Amino acid sequence: MHVVVAPDKFKGSLTAAEVAARIAAGISTVAPDATVVQVPVADGGDGTVDAALAAGYDRVPVRAEGPTGEPVEAAFAMRAGVAVVEMANVSGLRLLPPDRLAARDASSYGTGEVVRAALDRGCTTVTLGIGGSASTDGGAGLVQALGARLLDAEGEDLPRGGAALAALERLDLSGLHPAVRETRFIVASDVDNPLLGGNGAAAVYGPQKGASEADVAVLDAALARWADVVDAAVGHGRALRDLPGAGAAGGVGYAAMALLDAELRPGIELMLDLVGFADHLPGADLVITGEGSLDEQTLSGKAPAGVAAAAANADIPVVTVSGRLTLGQEQLRAAGIRQAYALTDIESDVRRCIAEAGPLLQVLAGRLARDWLVEQAAGRPPGAALRS
Repeated sequence: MHVVVAPDKFKGSLTAAEVAARIAAGISTVAPDATVVQVPVADGGDGTVDAALAAGYDRVPVRAEGPTGEPVEAAFAMRAGVAVVEMANVSGLRLLPPDRLAARDASSYGTGEVVRAALDRGCTTVTLGIGGSASTDGGAGLVQALGARLLDAEGEDLPRGGAALAALERLDLSGLHPAVRETRFIVASDVDNPLLGGNGAAAVYGPQKGASEADVAVLDAALARWADVVDAAVGHGRALRDLPGAGAAGGVGYAAMALLDAELRPGIELMLDLVGFADHLPGADLVITGEGSLDEQTLSGKAPAGVAAAAANADIPVVTVSGRLTLGQEQLRAAGIRQAYALTDIESDVRRCIAEAGPLLQVLAGRLARDWLVEQAAGRPPGAALRS
């Protein structure tokens, strides 16, 4: 049997690579003759760089500015002129304590520093995963780090953060990194929000970044000012601010399109291409994917849904593993998933599932292997009935 294991992370417990390794170990205890290929994946958020490294990219460390100015030891992945940059590991919400979120002041500047480091290394394609950001600055910090200047009425540089954009008078692009024009930028994002308004970056995502109702109003108005000045500087008119994805990562999607001429692509689709997932499918008998929680959000472009769709297109059965499972039989079947296994099947204590995710996952993978590899090899139908 030939098995492809392509999970995302179990957030708070295991990285995608650790999940894949535990599944492979569990399979080997029950079906030692099975060939198991590990292809950890991500959807453009946390774990994007790790997925690239697991696919053979090189790690390039970068010291950059965190979301509120503190130094962060970050990294990007690089191979053959392609850089993979992850916003979450330098400008991410997870870098801030829950009681010290900074919706008005957090910046994407550090992400721009990592992109600049990639350009300085000669990369000609930059894939930017923007999930999990802490900022609502419209991508202003990103372009500041690349050499743009944001000036107030007195000609002084603006401080970091989205709220400061209310005082923006002029955008000076003369110092923009010279490699920007020759570089292809691809942004991995599953967000279809516009930049402004009730469905925009500040209104929808600001509260989870610590914004009060008053903060949301301030940030939305500041982003509108940012868009007006950017549009005036580059001549795009008003169209880009209204495009789906412009509001991604607090408006980084907008800045990437308007100032870097970036292409926005669905995160998991882009990541599957990046890790060469399709190359591992010929000859596969089974694909295993999953993430920490298999739920309604999974069906909206998360990694397991993308893996399942790609495998189903190749007519390969797909099963999932997760920490918890809230999807029913019809939802699983519609997503192309033949069977779903969860840690809570074998351990009812959710706290233990989180604390001991690795060993429990290995046991669960052994159960999966008995169902889908041993039983099938014996000529019996693989797997039990789908759970509801």
